[in-house]
Amino acid sequence: MAGSITINGTSYEVNLAALPADISLNTFIRENAGLTGTKFMCQEGGCGVCVCTLTGIHPETGEVRTWGVNSCLTMLNTCLGLEVTTTEGLGNKRVGYHAIQERLAKMNGTQCGYCSPGIVMNMYGLLKSKGGRVTMAEVENSFGGNICRCTGYRPILDAMKSFAVDSDIAVPAECADIEDLGTKQCPKTGELCAGTCKKQSPKGSQVYLDGSRWSWPESLSQLFEVLQSAVKEKLPVMLVAGNTAHGVYRRSADIKAFIDVGALADLKGHKLAVDSSSLTLGGNLSLTETMDICRQLEKTRGFEYLSQVWQHLDWIANVPVRNAGTLAGNLAIKHAHPEFPSDVFIVLEALDAQVIVQESVAKQATVSLASYLKTPMEGKIIRGFVLPAYPKDRFLFDSYKIMPRAQNAHAYVNAAFLLELDNASKVKTARICFGGINPEFVHATAIEKLLLGRNPYENGLVEKAFGQLSTLLQPDEVLPDASPVYRRKLACGLFYKFLLKTAAQRKQGVGSRFAVGGSLLQRPVSSGKQNFETFQEHYPVTKATEKHEGLIQCSGEATYANDLPTQHNQVWAAFVTAKKVGAKVTKVDPQPALALPGVVAYLDAKDIPGPNYIGPKTRDQFFFAQDEELFATGEIKFYNQPVGIIVANTNALAHRAAELVKLSYEGGAKEVLPSLKHVLDKVGASSNERLEQKVKSTLDNLDLEGEHFDLSSSGQLDMGLQYHYYMEPQTTVAVPFEGGLQVYVATQWMDLSQDVIANILKLKANEVQVKTRRIGGGYGGKATRCNLAAAAASVAANKLNRPVRMVQSLESIMTTIGKRWAFHCDYDFFVQKSGKIVGIVSRFFEDAGYLSNESPMGHVVMLSKNCYEFSDNFKLDGFLVYTDAPSNTPCRAPGSVEGIAMIENIIEHIAFETGQDPADVRYANMLPAHKMGEMMPGFLKSTLYKDRRSDIFAYNKENRWRKRGLGLCIMEYQIGYFGQYPATVAIYHSDGTVVVSHGGIEMGQGMNTKISQVVAHTLGIPMQQVRIEASDTINGANSMVTGGAVGSETLCYAVRKACETLNSRLEPVKEELKPSDWQQLINEAYNRKINLIASDQCKQGDMDPYSVCGLCLTEVEFDVLTGNYLVNRVDLLEDTGESLNPNVDIGQIEGAFMMGLGYWTSEQIVVDNQTGECLTNRTWTYKPPGAKDIPVDLRIELLPKSPNKAGFMRSKATGEPAICLSIAVAFALQQALQSARDDAGVPKAWVTLNAPMTPEFLVLHAGTEPSQFKLN
Repeated sequence: MAGSITINGTSYEVNLAALPADISLNTFIRENAGLTGTKFMCQEGGCGVCVCTLTGIHPETGEVRTWGVNSCLTMLNTCLGLEVTTTEGLGNKRVGYHAIQERLAKMNGTQCGYCSPGIVMNMYGLLKSKGGRVTMAEVENSFGGNICRCTGYRPILDAMKSFAVDSDIAVPAECADIEDLGTKQCPKTGELCAGTCKKQSPKGSQVYLDGSRWSWPESLSQLFEVLQSAVKEKLPVMLVAGNTAHGVYRRSADIKAFIDVGALADLKGHKLAVDSSSLTLGGNLSLTETMDICRQLEKTRGFEYLSQVWQHLDWIANVPVRNAGTLAGNLAIKHAHPEFPSDVFIVLEALDAQVIVQESVAKQATVSLASYLKTPMEGKIIRGFVLPAYPKDRFLFDSYKIMPRAQNAHAYVNAAFLLELDNASKVKTARICFGGINPEFVHATAIEKLLLGRNPYENGLVEKAFGQLSTLLQPDEVLPDASPVYRRKLACGLFYKFLLKTAAQRKQGVGSRFAVGGSLLQRPVSSGKQNFETFQEHYPVTKATEKHEGLIQCSGEATYANDLPTQHNQVWAAFVTAKKVGAKVTKVDPQPALALPGVVAYLDAKDIPGPNYIGPKTRDQFFFAQDEELFATGEIKFYNQPVGIIVANTNALAHRAAELVKLSYEGGAKEVLPSLKHVLDKVGASSNERLEQKVKSTLDNLDLEGEHFDLSSSGQLDMGLQYHYYMEPQTTVAVPFEGGLQVYVATQWMDLSQDVIANILKLKANEVQVKTRRIGGGYGGKATRCNLAAAAASVAANKLNRPVRMVQSLESIMTTIGKRWAFHCDYDFFVQKSGKIVGIVSRFFEDAGYLSNESPMGHVVMLSKNCYEFSDNFKLDGFLVYTDAPSNTPCRAPGSVEGIAMIENIIEHIAFETGQDPADVRYANMLPAHKMGEMMPGFLKSTLYKDRRSDIFAYNKENRWRKRGLGLCIMEYQIGYFGQYPATVAIYHSDGTVVVSHGGIEMGQGMNTKISQVVAHTLGIPMQQVRIEASDTINGANSMVTGGAVGSETLCYAVRKACETLNSRLEPVKEELKPSDWQQLINEAYNRKINLIASDQCKQGDMDPYSVCGLCLTEVEFDVLTGNYLVNRVDLLEDTGESLNPNVDIGQIEGAFMMGLGYWTSEQIVVDNQTGECLTNRTWTYKPPGAKDIPVDLRIELLPKSPNKAGFMRSKATGEPAICLSIAVAFALQQALQSARDDAGVPKAWVTLNAPMTPEFLVLHAGTEPSQFKLN
């Protein structure tokens, strides 16, 4: 059967039988339609890079509607007859840019640009679905499914909120207004939509060669006909609506019968009973449609509770998932997976909703949710749900969901409570429901019974209820879920919140200190301020220009490695991995994989022509001290270590087949120690083959004889692993070419990738050319770790002599590749009453993984003294720790984050023990005449530090269940140069335009923007005349890694030298001719045969090292009962010299700070203690910050009047330093936590800080017990 799908107004005839039955819309858009603006990343609806919109006729209302979806989850066959719009369809360079694209680019909302098309399309879908009218709060609430690792979200949200009806955000004058989105325009004709493009009807069914089939029923009778036929034939069936369940539980490869239920009007409606006693909702209503119904009916008597149902549905996933996911689909997941913490289920169960189960056209039954979960559903469907009326004068309803971040996360615990009260405020009926406890537990039945006939607000009853509830709740222990003890405390805290809130509403005498505990934290719309200076005499240098490639990033025209068009004869590769640490693989049986049609080959170490090694040919004892195999041949060092690859015709098939390869093992580790904590808990700091001392103090002992100190204490600091979370996956396309290879790699270090590939294939370096146009984020994770995929794809391309594309899945990246080195230190300090340090002894430990390569320990030492004064009174020793984990690797400010954290944490601990203000302890220890001494007083004054600190003490005294804290951090960050960086500048005689090619990698840090500014400034031409070409190993031969925050400076330096060479060649012509313009000068130079191409480089020693000083003050508000908190305000001052581009530098500072905020708050890596498997390896389980986790009020200032005497053009680097300041959030939380502990009567003690400070961590250290829960 041929179907048709319309993308951006172009109709594509699709031979369905020639495609996989379960092909995604994303794959079709990218590989068949060739539209690569829609990106590819998580494949589970958790990152947002793949968002596009669908337009079609609603089957029940007949209205034309547009909605945003995750194309990675959307199955192509559900889109037949719909209009698909991608970012290319909104606007591009040829036809002009759409207002959304334009504003995002011109308001500094892009960095690496990989997430930008998805953000544009999410906003477009939002505006289209709301008729063009949205509020700022709605906009800010709608980006929970769009992850951005670069920007810190603030400029993205500003650009998007500028379209709101209540917007107060200034928009650049050159930005266009948006067209009227209230009208629907036909992408085919350009005319107003007539609503005639209905789905092709009838579509019938499609049978595939593998026995799979698709059906598109148009009525319930057709649905049951195909459903019962499939059941009769014993075919595994999937009723297809949004396919969002695939984002949680991967769809089975065994499914043979796909039935699209999208066209069934019977499943899409809603009906209020004539007497308003009940509301019936169609089973196939999307969560978004259900939310719209809630808004329509929330003022109807008996259904006031729908406003809270709306709120709870809004906590589920993200907008594109809610647009596609359905009520019945959500309950079907719960039916198949009892452990699934379904929010839909918990709310409907508390409301005693009924499920309409239909098993034929004529036969249906209305049953309770509990009965539904026990009912075999083969051959049946959920027709709908019936919700009773609960008038608010007699019924109290509320629901809760507590997550590790503000949005797009599943619950630690969710809950919903419904009480019916009589006229005397006695409980007539009670439904107390919890999710996230264990699969069997839903109702707190004993508490429901206890409350009957009683006033729920009697203090004696409240105490009794919580005494019983603590015993009743028995959470299971399943990693990576939070601990049972936290989930028990949290569940109790949620029921207490409900009692506090409803008691206050019913004027039951809630104590003023307790009252605020009844509400969840309410986050206002965020805002930001940016202060900087520019120097007009140096323009375009120092000017806050837009990003050089911002517009093409927003339109999807900017390309990345995986956007290279599909190559003729191309195949895809995926790793085959070993899963038994310490064992040796004795046999590999690839036959089950090779038996699948379309699987081409299995390759391993035997297929490598050269050494099985992914380091440089010339060994480097510092960076690459130990050899690292591409494919493991000996003992398996970590869970999921690659032993080979499967090569197949499609990416999905390669990944599926890789899991079918059977490995046989011999032996195995007696004990797996996969993390720093596991090793230190096992062996401590004792001598062991797992520990290697790399930093030896010059002091054998700290000699304090004759030194006076008033106080001494000890402490620890724990910092976990952090995943880089670049949005573009590890990607390589290796293309055989004239006896060598052209390799398109997402790398920060082309020279190393070239070296590794040439060496492993026994080729000459000049036979391997690496090309990198740009990368979608790196943060150190694509310096060396890219070479696992690069080398594997190249081995396959070389062996098979055909193009090989390898895009690692998120799970593969997070389990096969190392992360930021985890860190632990223990310390002793000896101080005077003033906080002045007399001596410190500190021992630190860093998690290397299984190899010692790429150690950041030198940076820890370099930054460990920060800007404080020490003589020979600081004894510091450092140990490298080997764990059964992938080799860890540099991650943004490697070692520096730990060094600053170590000393700043000690300073805070000293302030705590001495009772001094943390700012005064910093003053007491600061180096005399240090720049920080000039910066800090003004910073504390401008941020009202003293006033806010005293306000917080007063607030905490008045409130038992809500606490605030203020955290200060200061930093002196060391910047140094290394390696060499080449650049070539060429002027074209025909029009005087300039092209630049260099050895650096643009990855979002704005390198190309600054280079174009420098070229324009040096040559005296407009920036629009300058184009930056892709980097490669020809013009960028021998270039060092782009990292350490100095890539932009070094390449700007090299480019300026090349421009100065060109100027010197042009100068005699200029003097003689005195041309009227640039074009005349270039024409004459060309006619005189003057060389208009110049190359040069920047090398170590060309510029002097320097330091960057910065300060940060962070204010938090902490809910003691849940552990959730808001970052209410951040003030950050950084010395950037004379910024080359304040827009770029502020973007770098905000992005670095937010990456650090994620590290200290939500980014938790959990590993399996027995196997060593990383269990937080996808968007469902690993949580970087989202758009509503940023500071509510974010104020960035670039230090004025502070030119840099070293460095490039008086500027300073900004890519890394600010991440070190994020620990201020931990200090603020310590203050809030200490107030909660005081109220709980816990003995005063410093709480060991931990990265991350999760809600679980905070609740477990707050000292709260349910016995403390009282109403007054």
